[in-house]
Amino acid sequence: MSEQQWAFREPLQPKPDETQFDLDRAFDAMVLIRAEVPADGYTAANLGTERGGYGAVIREDGLILTIGYLVTEASQIWLTTNKGAVVEGFPLAYDRTTGFALIQPLGKLNAPPLQRGSAADIKVGDAAFVLGHGGRAHALKTKLISKSEFAGPWEYLLDEALFATPAHPQWGGTALLDAQGDLIGIGSLLVQQMVGGEETHVNMFVPIDLLAPILDGMLQTGRSPHPPSPWLGMRTQEADDKLVVARVAANGPAERAGVKMGDVVLGVGADRSRSLGELLRSVRRLGPAGVDVPLMLARGGEVLRIVVKSADRDDFLKKPNLH
Repeated sequence: MSEQQWAFREPLQPKPDETQFDLDRAFDAMVLIRAEVPADGYTAANLGTERGGYGAVIREDGLILTIGYLVTEASQIWLTTNKGAVVEGFPLAYDRTTGFALIQPLGKLNAPPLQRGSAADIKVGDAAFVLGHGGRAHALKTKLISKSEFAGPWEYLLDEALFATPAHPQWGGTALLDAQGDLIGIGSLLVQQMVGGEETHVNMFVPIDLLAPILDGMLQTGRSPHPPSPWLGMRTQEADDKLVVARVAANGPAERAGVKMGDVVLGVGADRSRSLGELLRSVRRLGPAGVDVPLMLARGGEVLRIVVKSADRDDFLKKPNLH
């Protein structure tokens, strides 16, 4: 189904008389993102070579904030405004700690910026709005159901993410707005979470509060100001109260050290890890990318100790072409 053919049911869409802000102006601040990635890109096999999602204009000069997996290794990016203008974009920077990415339009968008708010001010149970691209048909009335840790199997960790429902499967780069119309989060993933004793699909958003401390550094250097976290190239999932290696990246640090798919991760050094979040924190406490990570694994009834020399994940990725 094309971008323009689908629509939320009318009762789920926000209406001007239900909001405290200019809804049409907010719609015009959203862009559609189409990114092309070379077939030999490191992330092409997992994330695909053609990616689509959304972005929010956050400055008068057209600077766009989105979620990083949409544009990592992109060789070409096209931006479509709500008014139908199509402009090429350049991926300025990607902060792997938060997941935020910045895109600079290479032409005039003539799109208004969203005002940044504070995710710290919204409370669980509060109403919110999610905006994609394409006006009211692609916008959703939603509710914040939790603010809690999120640990991603791809070695990603947020101390506190925002979770909202009802959910939509393709919400990458969308804008989460509070009741005043201020930007409080950027859409990332569809995940499952326990709600009222039942496992429910929810959308995870990265809180906008994480942007201010890193924005200037990203703009000045094209990189995250955070020291690169130690990357193992090891996708780890929680299954039956165990941490199981679901995949190792080709020629990545874990594979080179001898970690295998199906290994059970017991911990780091002598410290046991009871959750993915604990494992990732233990790894990061050792230092920045390049540090040796002593893993304790279980394989075939034996306990193994394997030292993985971590790396900077960016060293494995294609860099954007300068125009």
